[in-house]
Amino acid sequence: MQTVAFWVLAVGAVGFGVAVFVVDSMARATFALLASFLCVGVELLLLDLDYLGVLVILMMIMEMLVMAVFMIMYMMNPGGLMPMTMVHNKRGALAISGSVFAALAAGVFLTPWPERRGSVPADPTFSVGESIMGPKMLVMMVIGIAILATMVASVVLATDRGRYDRPPGRADGAK
Repeated sequence: MQTVAFWVLAVGAVGFGVAVFVVDSMARATFALLASFLCVGVELLLLDLDYLGVLVILMMIMEMLVMAVFMIMYMMNPGGLMPMTMVHNKRGALAISGSVFAALAAGVFLTPWPERRGSVPADPTFSVGESIMGPKMLVMMVIGIAILATMVASVVLATDRGRYDRPPGRADGAK
């Protein structure tokens, strides 16, 4: 069942990735890209890479939603009401992407990959974190929480007063 789910998600990720370039709206392209990344995040969860899977899912949801908000604010055609194309210089892009794909595929098949030494660790996520950060992992986790608190505080301090801070009877907030 896990193998079937993996392949369904893989096809979904590629399909939504193709949809990014097929739809005629920046907003639709953003949500297609989000769906593609969500499929990849769930695949990581299926591979027992829980931290990376949750990280990809949470980061991509927030990134794509922020991108959609900015597109709605600044794009002339965010909802795709007028026809538009998401690809420019189709021949050049096709030539470049085909060449890059061929080079990468050749690299996969021509590279002498080393044989595995040792066994798979019990917790691969912890092993990756330990090898990247070493003894500084706890410090980095605390710094991450401090950065999150700083971002939340910055947003709270940057916002104007809400509708409940106005004196009664005044819609503009003036005293």
